[in-house]
Amino acid sequence: MLAYVFWHVPRAAVPAREYESLHHGFHDALWEAGLPGLLALRVYRLARIPWLEPQGAGYEDWHLVADSAALDGLNEAAVTSARRLPHDRVAAQAATGTAGLYALRLGALVQPAVAYWMSKPAGMSYAEFDASMQPLVAGGCCLWGRRMTLGPTPEFCLHAPAALEPPYPAQAFTVELSYSRGPR
Repeated sequence: MLAYVFWHVPRAAVPAREYESLHHGFHDALWEAGLPGLLALRVYRLARIPWLEPQGAGYEDWHLVADSAALDGLNEAAVTSARRLPHDRVAAQAATGTAGLYALRLGALVQPAVAYWMSKPAGMSYAEFDASMQPLVAGGCCLWGRRMTLGPTPEFCLHAPAALEPPYPAQAFTVELSYSRGPR
């Protein structure tokens, strides 16, 4: 499973309700397209996004897809047909945004309350890093790993159903998640 993750912050003058309404309208149109390989959409409201300027409140969209072939359809569908106008409306209200492509690395999909965005410690192998994450995965977390760098985001994201002590706090950004739009 892959996730195209998009972070965005509305313009300062745009009321949050208006932005969310436009944003939900776009995702409704995208979901209704019935795209092959689009498994789920999740939208989280964040108090801040550490890697975006301005660092105001914003949103994190998770577009969960079956495989890389589904990305082409998602990319095309987002800005064509019945989705073009809803996309353009919300995009015109955004101040900034960035994205990344992540793969489910360890565990099974969870309903996260907290995300820990991190890099692996310098000098640690990927096998050692994965092994160090296994106890958290066994406790109900899942680990996503970046596949492509499309912006300044960290390499890993640990989704946790509740707050916990991340294994490498010096390397982690803690982001509390609240649903703007529940999972589909």
